[in-house]
Amino acid sequence: MPLTTGIVGLPNVGKSTLFNAITQAGAESANYPFCTIDPNVGVVEVPDERLQVLADMVNPNRIVPTAFEFVDIAGLVKGASRGEGLGNKFLSHIREVDAIAHVVRCFEDENITHVAGQVDPISDIETINLELILADLETVEKRLERTKKNLKSGEKKFQLEYEVVERIQKALESEKPARSVELDEDERSLIKDLHLLTMKPVLYVANVSEDDVSNFDQNPYVQKVKEYANHEGAEVIVISAKVESEIAELEGEDKQLFLQELGLNQSGLDRLIQAAYKLLGLITYFTAGVQEVRAWTIKKGTKAPQAAGVIHSDFEWGFIRAEVVGYEDLVASGSMNQAKEKGLLRLEGKDYVVKDGDVMHFRFNV
Repeated sequence: MPLTTGIVGLPNVGKSTLFNAITQAGAESANYPFCTIDPNVGVVEVPDERLQVLADMVNPNRIVPTAFEFVDIAGLVKGASRGEGLGNKFLSHIREVDAIAHVVRCFEDENITHVAGQVDPISDIETINLELILADLETVEKRLERTKKNLKSGEKKFQLEYEVVERIQKALESEKPARSVELDEDERSLIKDLHLLTMKPVLYVANVSEDDVSNFDQNPYVQKVKEYANHEGAEVIVISAKVESEIAELEGEDKQLFLQELGLNQSGLDRLIQAAYKLLGLITYFTAGVQEVRAWTIKKGTKAPQAAGVIHSDFEWGFIRAEVVGYEDLVASGSMNQAKEKGLLRLEGKDYVVKDGDVMHFRFNV
């Protein structure tokens, strides 16, 4: 299953337009609030130039890129934590995604209504963040009540759980997200089942006009968003949803020429995926054979058996060892046989931590 990033934001900030552009999935987009009621899901191929390089070396029957899933979630308004607008649906959909891409409007257009009556990206961000905090606060308060009763049993785990949840409660009451609380792995496991909205990693997507796409540094709204994100330790990706819509209709050389004319090296989709990968701590490894050259997504720090399990659970349970060569070493060698002759192809065991770009072949017992 591909990891998912939920595209969120106030109504009419460009969420659905961006979603349509990057997935070409045809999600409805119109100039009125709550146009998107149910979440639209689009699975997109992750662009990776290394795939074609490997394919040129192996000449496989097919090339299979890894995938990333974007979910377009209904617009949120003030009061969503109390059920205003489509609040309850919105919040439940956010709980199901791995990360949040928060689209913020950074352009003026009198033909596109702003739900608050004026363009103010920081106010927009704070509106949504506050609603997520209020929803989490309600969840945390319920858990504290339950944990307090369990304290009577005298078990240490309930005492630790109470302390962790109480720390999160204090942060939320100070209007800080749950992710601002430093927790170790054991503490995180205690509150994992709470599915806190503000525990999810977030990146801000500043949606600018077509005129600002190549000189967005001059856009005062973008600067405000960057300052806010920097204070929060979050990343900002600047995209023009309108431009992305135009790019989505082009292919090959036409697409590259259009990007060059705009002074861009990559499309917004490429930059958004790269940012989401970084946000979620993801890396890519490859398998390369005559049947197929394929990219696989795993979490940074994943060991070889678990990486093999991404292909099939039998690979993990029956794991013996992995044949591994780094992408750069393989390309420099010119072929797998040359890499073997140079001693660059290694045999790694169960404790090997897979690196980004590793080209792997797994040996396992059936």
